[in-house]
Amino acid sequence: MAPDIEPKRRAAPYRVQTELVRGGLTRGPFDETSEALFLTSGYVYPDPADAEAAFKGELTRYQYSRYANPTVAMFEERLRLLEGAEACMATASGMAAVFAALMCQLKAGDRVVASRALFGSCHYIVAELLPRFGIESVLVDGTDPAAWRDALAVGAACVFIESPSNPTLEIIDMAAVAELAHGAGACFIVDNVFATPLLQRPLEFGADVVVYSATKHIDGQGRTLGGAVLGTREFVSGPLMTFLRHTGPSLSPFNAWVLVKSLETLGLRVERHCANAHALAAFLEGRDGVRRVLYPGLESHPQAALARAQMHDAGSIIAFEVEGGKDRAFRLLRALELIDIANNLGDAKSLVTHPATTTHQRLAPAARAELGITDGLIRISVGLEDVEDLKDDLARALTA
Repeated sequence: MAPDIEPKRRAAPYRVQTELVRGGLTRGPFDETSEALFLTSGYVYPDPADAEAAFKGELTRYQYSRYANPTVAMFEERLRLLEGAEACMATASGMAAVFAALMCQLKAGDRVVASRALFGSCHYIVAELLPRFGIESVLVDGTDPAAWRDALAVGAACVFIESPSNPTLEIIDMAAVAELAHGAGACFIVDNVFATPLLQRPLEFGADVVVYSATKHIDGQGRTLGGAVLGTREFVSGPLMTFLRHTGPSLSPFNAWVLVKSLETLGLRVERHCANAHALAAFLEGRDGVRRVLYPGLESHPQAALARAQMHDAGSIIAFEVEGGKDRAFRLLRALELIDIANNLGDAKSLVTHPATTTHQRLAPAARAELGITDGLIRISVGLEDVEDLKDDLARALTA
């Protein structure tokens, strides 16, 4: 976040698609059309007194690209406008964003309550890494209001959730959890990576902090890593900025430039992602050999009504379970000709993975079973191909 970036004055707020193209745009002395790429690690001072004043915080200017960079600042401002947040700070990856959002405000003796349905690396941070720092971690069934009430009855410093969750697409009632979290004195953090700010804005449901892996839909083309943390100006310019400046997980200017340009097409891509995913989920439901399909846009989803209330659309991720366990799942993956085996998601290309042996392989079998991550579960990130070709590919693989 660069506090010296002043947005261009506007007669009226822009709509979402316009913000995706023009939000945060600042032009250099050459009046370039495309956003400029400032590949620099540092900045020069006209006088040593200016450097002294900058480091004292008396002069607002660029000092070092680990702190702030003009290209990174454009990405932060554009994403801030989309999210409707007061402030945003970018990070080198989504996991850097998750870790920073938590650790910048936690200390030994604090308590964190999180939904148990988490991405594997998030689960590691909450369940294994935080306790090493003397921080108590409690995991609950995120869809059970009573579990939240019981866990938060004794207070907490932070509450952390994913909704929809990775990979089983659980939907959590954010407004209800926010009320309980705030009653317990906790900061409510939401990982919104599956939904993107176009499908869901957690701040509107009471979240205090929102985190993203920009590697996913925001880039959307498998090119760069990136992350972001959004919240109040006080939080971002206070504990978060201090933590990030001194620990160093900064976003590179080049990656920021790629992400700025990617945001221009995010609305178009997400619309197509969702349309394809709806069609493919309906196609998979009821197919021979498919035990269940998990997609928030299907009426068969356990939280379908809640998904409609919180999300503008159901997203690009589908999970489905095949009969026959790991052996059948692996045979299906090997038989695919179009869809690639890869653990990334939100890409223009459709990608498929086997969570039990990849993203969640660190979890004990009992923990995976508790989350519904069976050996037959497969996760598809639905891309931008013609959906009929995707159906054909899966139909061939299912019969194979």
